[in-house]
Amino acid sequence: MTKHTPDDPMSAHPVRRALVVCAHPDDVDFGAAGTVAAWTSAGIEVAYCLCTSGEATGELDEDRAGVARLREEEQRAAAAEVGVTDLTFLRYPDGRLTPSLELRRDISRVIRRFRPQRVLTWSPEINWDHIVTSHPDHRAAGSATLAAVYPDARNPHAHPELLAEGLDPWTVRELWVADGPSFLRSHAVDVTDTFDRKLAALRAHRSQIKAYDRVADELRTHLRRVAESHGLPAGRLAEAFQVVNTA
Repeated sequence: MTKHTPDDPMSAHPVRRALVVCAHPDDVDFGAAGTVAAWTSAGIEVAYCLCTSGEATGELDEDRAGVARLREEEQRAAAAEVGVTDLTFLRYPDGRLTPSLELRRDISRVIRRFRPQRVLTWSPEINWDHIVTSHPDHRAAGSATLAAVYPDARNPHAHPELLAEGLDPWTVRELWVADGPSFLRSHAVDVTDTFDRKLAALRAHRSQIKAYDRVADELRTHLRRVAESHGLPAGRLAEAFQVVNTA
């Protein structure tokens, strides 16, 4: 297993900017906020792109637009806890996300605007070990992001409307994939020192997380097991990813 420090790139090219693309508010905080906090602490600028606003939750009689506004506010507050202030909400329908050409274009637009060396997203594959995290929206976001990273964002012939907007092609050098099949996750980030910031980010999602102490305990146990499986010393906590060279 390979263990990455927060600012350790896959090549000689430094990582100055990283983009996280996920389906819903709170996805990044459950899956990668410790890593994001480590990146920002190391001086990497991080931005988020959220495909939906997570409005398909709560009571049936709640106003969906109001739920969307609340969840976006919660995500902005959560992002601030780990040093992220640049957030883009694409506002596709929650629960109905597909890796469409339109979604690929919109993610490509964010990539060309922000110009990251690294993109983190969710796996387009099913995590059979923990099926509840393999939401179809998560996998659709991952599939569309993979297509945006390669080939769309770097291809001047893809989505010509982006060129008309003044957004030149951009090549992402690294793709970090969260929540894929466990045997593919060979890169671990030690998040022991940023775990409290991860919990602070999760606490911001008050509409979604009711039993906060239980969630915190379960996460601590899970991340300790991840760290142990990747050879970190006893008592350490880690988040693990599949890292792909996309240069």
